[in-house]
Amino acid sequence: MKHINEDRPLTPCYPPETSVASIPLRPKGFVSLGTKLVSLFSLILIVACASLSWYFIEIRRAAMTTNLQQLGTILLTSVAHNEHFQYAGLVGEDRATLQQFIDGLMAVEEVVYVVVTGVDGNVLARHTKGTRQTSASLVRAVDQPQYPDSQIAKPLFQSPSSTPLMTHLLISNTGADQFAWEETVYDFAMAVQRPAKGATPLSAFPLHLDEVRSHSPPPQATIVSGVVQIGLSDARLKHELRTMAWKILLITTFIIVAGALSVYLLALRITKPLRRLGDAASQVAEGHSPVALMPSSHDEIGQLTNAFNLMARSIQERNSAITGNLATIKHQVGQLTTLHQVSAAIVGTPDRGQLLNTILQLLITNLGFTRMFLMLRHHKRNTAYVAQIAGVSPDIAEAARLLDMPIQDDGSLQADLLIHGKPLLIPNLDSVADRMSPRVLDLARRSGVTSFVAVPLKSHNQMLGYLAADRGSQPCREEDLHMLLTIISHVAAAIDNARAYSHLEELTLNLEQRIAERTQELSIANERLQEHDRQRSLFFSVASHELRTPMTVIRSFADNMRDGVAGPVSEQQLTYLSRIGHNINRLTRIINQLLDWSRLSSQQDLLRLTPVSVEATAILVADSLRTVADEKSITIEIVHANGLPAVRADHDQLEQIFWNLIGNAIKFTPPGGRITVDFQATPEGFVQTSVADTGCGIDPGHIAKLFREFSKVQSANPSAQGAQLGLFITKSLVTIHKGTIWVESTPGAGTRFYFTMPVCRQADRLKAED
Repeated sequence: MKHINEDRPLTPCYPPETSVASIPLRPKGFVSLGTKLVSLFSLILIVACASLSWYFIEIRRAAMTTNLQQLGTILLTSVAHNEHFQYAGLVGEDRATLQQFIDGLMAVEEVVYVVVTGVDGNVLARHTKGTRQTSASLVRAVDQPQYPDSQIAKPLFQSPSSTPLMTHLLISNTGADQFAWEETVYDFAMAVQRPAKGATPLSAFPLHLDEVRSHSPPPQATIVSGVVQIGLSDARLKHELRTMAWKILLITTFIIVAGALSVYLLALRITKPLRRLGDAASQVAEGHSPVALMPSSHDEIGQLTNAFNLMARSIQERNSAITGNLATIKHQVGQLTTLHQVSAAIVGTPDRGQLLNTILQLLITNLGFTRMFLMLRHHKRNTAYVAQIAGVSPDIAEAARLLDMPIQDDGSLQADLLIHGKPLLIPNLDSVADRMSPRVLDLARRSGVTSFVAVPLKSHNQMLGYLAADRGSQPCREEDLHMLLTIISHVAAAIDNARAYSHLEELTLNLEQRIAERTQELSIANERLQEHDRQRSLFFSVASHELRTPMTVIRSFADNMRDGVAGPVSEQQLTYLSRIGHNINRLTRIINQLLDWSRLSSQQDLLRLTPVSVEATAILVADSLRTVADEKSITIEIVHANGLPAVRADHDQLEQIFWNLIGNAIKFTPPGGRITVDFQATPEGFVQTSVADTGCGIDPGHIAKLFREFSKVQSANPSAQGAQLGLFITKSLVTIHKGTIWVESTPGAGTRFYFTMPVCRQADRLKAED
């Protein structure tokens, strides 16, 4: 590094509007670094000590309060459960016994009063005392008839509890020294109970299903002999906390003062050399060469002093370099500003004519061009035409717009630009006159062009045209060509986007018209389909209802004939009548399934969602179908699940799901088989139910179409099949409840159907209760 003559003043570079004298070395509101360090460290100490002190006191207060409450519970429980106190003191109303127990309780320092109330509500014994701080005031409060509140003991006669009832009583008073205080008295009240001889449960019948399962005997009746109230004061607790707080405050104050003093001494060691550096920096700011500073230590402050000395020597060299670069930067900023304005115009102007005119005007204004000429290529005719021209007279502009020249590889300037994509810098127009079209050359000479630059417009490997410009009487330079090459890619992209936007608008108009026509066609077709679906549902509903009446009459006559109402029936006739009855039952099932199927479209609107017990519904359906199962010696087992939550479902539809699944299991299970229904709650918020049988099973190839309408699934028991809509209806009912259903089956080993129902949330349960 070169050494600078210290006799020469430094000339730092400032903005033009700022002078050295105007720079404040000590601005208004200046706070020294030492003050900041002491203040910050003191604040940290205060916050830390205060937080730790508060935390310690709060933990201590909570522990002492808990101990006080536990003491009250232990004292009251030991007295209430003492048989001598119950029978001799309360039942026998022995004042000596009561006084003995009261004296024992009052011996505890925290106890301020003891009240014993008989079964008739009258006070049998009462004793009070004050605390060491506020004994006189507390005694006056306790001696008042309403203290402690007699209403506390009344609820315990009607609803006795085995645990004490705790009530907070807040006392506010001013003592003889006019010092205001607050004291909390914890009132512990508990009913004294003794078992009633010969008492029996109120009802011989269980009130809840859980009692049946647990087989637990009913609770034994008890008799309330009276109520005992004990009051414990927290005066001693608060006195200890105040003493502790004063000690902690003294220790905290000592720590804060010692820490602040230590930080102050450390800050002096740091700020003193920094002040010397500040004075030297002031000299540099004023343009003087400061005296070299001697490092006072070998730490970071010493390193900073050495770095400052090196900085002072290099400032003057850098000032000269900065001054030389300002002109270059200013010139580049002007170029970047022009690029930014052109890019903004390209982005904000979708119309191509307006876009091209805006770009040419910006280039003329900001880059100093006199005339600009934009030629575009017509791809269908393979010709070039003038799209925009600026800086010429109206007659020349009109003549230029009439140009439409063919594009040929004839060695002309136009071929270099539009076919080969070469940028051109022409210092002299006459030197290339033989390579220009006569019409273009004539327009250029009439406009006064002597030198020009031209760059091709290229986008997506396709030539769009070229842009030419000149500076009037001044010759064009290499810099002009580079500037146009920088901008031309943006211009080409803008022209390409404008073309695409125009094509897109035309396509959008045609597409909107086609979409409107197709939408109208779909709307008409949808209305026809809805009408067809409505008529189909109406047909099945009416047909199912109309078929039920003759089927009922046929079943009635067949049953009468089979029972011999119309005369003796032979064995063959009985066989025929049995077959008629069997097929009538099958036809009835088909009609019922068709009717349910026709009503599925409106099931969502008819749902009445309430909290429902899946297990209780399964038990109800199983009991209803047990007679049918007993005819085939089939066992139905409902596996109980503890803690099973209620589901949000329509009770009737859930019952129909169980009817379909358990009924199918009975139909397809051979005599002597077993049907098992079990439940479990899933982590996803559902109750999963499975219905398993030991029937014939389902072929794996038929499981995929098992839940479809009118599915053609072969069965080992064809006579038990209906319209093959039962499982479709079951799946539809599960789906509208936002559940899922699936099946697992092994041919010859049985089938297990699973379905889920969403658990009833607490909000749904409260809404249903309202």
